[in-house]
Amino acid sequence: MTLVLGVDSSTQSTKALLVDADDGTVVASRTAPHPPGTEVDPRAWLSAFDEATDGLVERADAVSVAGQQHGMVALDEAGEPVRDALLWNDIRSSGAARDLIEEMGGPQACADAIGSVMVASFTASKLRWLRDHEPQNAARVAEVLLPHDYVSRHVSAPGTAAFTDRGDASGTGYFATAAGEWRPDLLELALGRVVGLPAVVAPEAVAAHTAGGAVIAAGTGDNAGAALGMGLEAGDVLVSIGTSGVASTISAVPVADGTGAITGFADAAGGFLPMATTINAAQILDLQARWLGVDHDELAALALAAPAGASGVTLLPYYGGERTPNRPDATGTWTGLTPRTTREDLARAAFEALLCSLADAVDLVVGATGQESRRILMVGGATRSAAVRALAPAVLGRPVVLPPAGEYVARGAARQAAWALTGVLPDWGLPATETLTADPTPAVRTAYAALREGSS
Repeated sequence: MTLVLGVDSSTQSTKALLVDADDGTVVASRTAPHPPGTEVDPRAWLSAFDEATDGLVERADAVSVAGQQHGMVALDEAGEPVRDALLWNDIRSSGAARDLIEEMGGPQACADAIGSVMVASFTASKLRWLRDHEPQNAARVAEVLLPHDYVSRHVSAPGTAAFTDRGDASGTGYFATAAGEWRPDLLELALGRVVGLPAVVAPEAVAAHTAGGAVIAAGTGDNAGAALGMGLEAGDVLVSIGTSGVASTISAVPVADGTGAITGFADAAGGFLPMATTINAAQILDLQARWLGVDHDELAALALAAPAGASGVTLLPYYGGERTPNRPDATGTWTGLTPRTTREDLARAAFEALLCSLADAVDLVVGATGQESRRILMVGGATRSAAVRALAPAVLGRPVVLPPAGEYVARGAARQAAWALTGVLPDWGLPATETLTADPTPAVRTAYAALREGSS
C-alpha cells in the first residue's frame, strides 16, 4: 500500500492524516494543539507537528503540509525567529495595509499588482508594521516564510532551502498572482529592503525529500488545501460557515477586484481561487441563541416553526462591522418588528440573515469569474444545524451539496503529496455526500437586499 501524509497546520492545531494514495482512505489520524493568540512562537508549530506525526512520517511515501495563510514568520541569519509570528487574525497592521494601498496607487492598482486589495491579514502589512514599530527586529530579518513553508522545511532533510507554492504566496501582498512570481519591489516597499523568500514550486512537483527519502510536495495555504481536498472543479462554489463565512470557487482566470470584495488568490492546482469572506457567520446564531435563552438545537426548532420571511422581520447581521460588503463600522440592524413578532420569527430571521449574507458572497465570486455555478457545496460547524440544512437551499435558490464531516485541508495536502509522488492528481471523490433541496424563497433575499442597500 502506498501511503501519503497530509498535514494541516491550522491556527488552532496540527491535524495529520495518513492516507492510502490509491483511493483516499484514511489509515491514521492525529492532532496536536497550538498555543492560543494572534502572535505565536512558530517553533510551537514544529513541536505540534512532531507530536501529531510521530511514527507517521516514517510510514509515508510522500508528505505535504497545508497551513494557515498570511502569517509572518520572520527569521534571522541563523534561521531563528526574530519575534513571535503575527497570525492572519492579528489586526494591529490595519493602518499599515491602508498605507501600502495608497503607496501602490490605490485599491485597483493594488488588486492589479497582487490580485487582491491589501488587508491587515496579509504578510506585507505585518512586515510594514514590523518596520515601523520594531525597527531593531526588522533589521535582523534575513528571510520571510509563511507558516506552511516553515513547517515544510522542518520535515525536510537538513540543508533544504525553503519552498512554497503559488496558492499560499498569493496571500502575502508581494506576489504577482496572475503572473505567478514574487514582487521583490513590493517586499521592499513593505519592509524597507529585500530579504530571502522561498522558492515557488509547481503544484505537481517534488519540492524536497525527508531525511528518510520520502517525497515532499510544495504544500499550500489552508483555503487552497480545502479546495483540493474537496476536489473542487471550475464552476463549483464552496461555502464555509465558521467564525467567518467564506465563498470560494475555482477559476481558470485571475481576478483583480478593486472593491476588495473578492480576494484573488491562486489555488493549489495551477488555477485561481477567488474568494469572498464575511466577518459575521456562525456568531449570528450564537448571539441569537443567547438572546433567546436556548441552545442551538432549540434555536433551529424555533426557526423552522416560523414562516419563510419571518413574518416580515429582517436582520442585517453586521454586528462586528463587515468585510463583504466593506462596512467596518456597521452594526446589526433589525426591521419589521411588531407586537405580533414571535420568538420563532426572531430565530428564523437570524438564519435567513446568515444565509442571505452567504448568498451575496456566492453571487460575488460567481460574478467575478463569469462562469455559471455548477454545484454549491457547504461545510463548517454550522451545517450541523437542522435549520441551516433546511433553509440553505431555499435562500440560495438551488440544491446544496453537503459533504461528510472531515479534515479537508489535510486531505487536500495528502492529495497533493500523492500528485507529487506519482505525477498524477488522484481522483478520490467525495464519499457519502448529501444533497439538500427546498422550494426557493426569493422574497427573503429581496427583503434582505432592500435593508442592505437602505443601510449603506
